[in-house]
Amino acid sequence: MFSHFNFLIKAVIVVILSIFFVAFSALWYFSSGLPDYKKLESYEPPVSSRVYAGNGTLIAEYAIEKRLFIPYDSIPRQVINSFISAEDKNFFNHPGIDPKGIVRAVLNNFKNIANNKRLEGASTITQQVAKNFLLTNEVSLKRKIKEAILAFRIEKAYTKEKILELYLNQMYLGEGTYGIAAASLEYFDKSIKELSYSESALLAALPKAPSKYNPFKYYAEAKVRRNLVLKNLSENNFISRNELIEYTKEEINLKKRKIKLLK
Repeated sequence: MFSHFNFLIKAVIVVILSIFFVAFSALWYFSSGLPDYKKLESYEPPVSSRVYAGNGTLIAEYAIEKRLFIPYDSIPRQVINSFISAEDKNFFNHPGIDPKGIVRAVLNNFKNIANNKRLEGASTITQQVAKNFLLTNEVSLKRKIKEAILAFRIEKAYTKEKILELYLNQMYLGEGTYGIAAASLEYFDKSIKELSYSESALLAALPKAPSKYNPFKYYAEAKVRRNLVLKNLSENNFISRNELIEYTKEEINLKKRKIKLLK
């Protein structure tokens, strides 16, 4: 009996060592040739060039992408809370990937497959920064592994605030806009500091599918998605139950931004 027990111990040790060897080999393989994440330190987004009249009126704007950079310290809390609730509620606690989110997505996807629904992703905000800045949109396991490795490295090199600043200024939000500042002007003709929770929730609803939830074209779909973000805000204790009821009843009051041309 002792010999059987001894054999079992040796077998377990061999299996554990094999797992470590395979994991180390995979890490080494996928780590080779990864983009340099340190270049995020010198990130300079291509912002719009703006022309003003002598009285301060904006008369023209030139840009390949509609984008205005805004530092983290200038981003209001309702905007931050909305995007965290929509995209990555454990952002300030995870090391780059969210194991709980992965397990939740896997379990939900079994139901989605059975009901022929769209599959859920489990990418954290940090992983999205890695993909948007350093990788491609290729749909493959290889890219996801590289994305996860880069996410760990980015988390070690930068603060959570810096990572969130990069994300909120880089992501595409539809109507040719990149980043929250440009999107706020495009959809509401407002500075982000003027946004309410319901307006912030609408912007946070867009990264998942900017075309599908474009409120100018698909108002009903955009409102449903906005209300889902508001529900998440309530569950995360950023807004009260009464505020949730109040905000979900609000219509989406869009105001297309227009530049006044002087005659």
